[in-house]
Amino acid sequence: MNGLRNLALIVSILLFSSSTYGEEILSGYHYLKPETRILQDDDFENPGLFAAENGEFLFNETQASTGKSCVDCHDASGEKLNTRAIARYPVVNPRTKDVISLQTQISRCRTRINPEPLPVNHADLLALETFVRHLAKGEKVNVQTDGIVSPMLAKGEALYKQRYGLIDMSCYQCHGQYAGQMIRGQKISQGQANGFPVYRLDIGEMTSLNQRVTQCLNLMRAEPFPDDSTEMKLLELYLMSRSNGLPIETPAVRY
Repeated sequence: MNGLRNLALIVSILLFSSSTYGEEILSGYHYLKPETRILQDDDFENPGLFAAENGEFLFNETQASTGKSCVDCHDASGEKLNTRAIARYPVVNPRTKDVISLQTQISRCRTRINPEPLPVNHADLLALETFVRHLAKGEKVNVQTDGIVSPMLAKGEALYKQRYGLIDMSCYQCHGQYAGQMIRGQKISQGQANGFPVYRLDIGEMTSLNQRVTQCLNLMRAEPFPDDSTEMKLLELYLMSRSNGLPIETPAVRY
């Protein structure tokens, strides 16, 4: 109960503070402490690279059931993967109108070598996502925003601005109105998604965008959306589209 009161107090302080949010799109990297930036930039010290290396191992691993591996299609270390195409995820299937995240695409592709699909956020799937996304590091996020995607983005934005839980706050209030202000010794970022999957220092784990949304909803004392729900897919699509033009940083390091 004390924890809830403390969180409510923090929220009230934020709500009565002036906003520092501007028009410029800024990666979460912009809000990091200098020592955390150094950690992310170091190819030997960045803890998220262990997940990328594990993903590379799984990518090259031959499946006992079929005798095949991802390299049969994509070459060793994913050299044949199109990094510009990776930067476009999530995408929308024009026939089914279904939102397909990079995790979903990897899982579907993997069933060609192993008929057993990996569920959303499975440890192996998160490692594979980290590896594949890391291949596109430096590419600009380029999620489609026109055509059939436009009305879906509008639904995702509505979910982003909807108030949730006992705290009665929206994603937009934190990451739109109060970006740049302090909470628990850390600056609130704009909530850009260009670094995901990220290594979170707070919990010492790799975290997908899907998982981070769940964590935020839990903080708001709200009932999270199921990992593979339509709402979660729409939120992921909208959140990543907000990062269009920012370079992919995977694996980013965040608090």
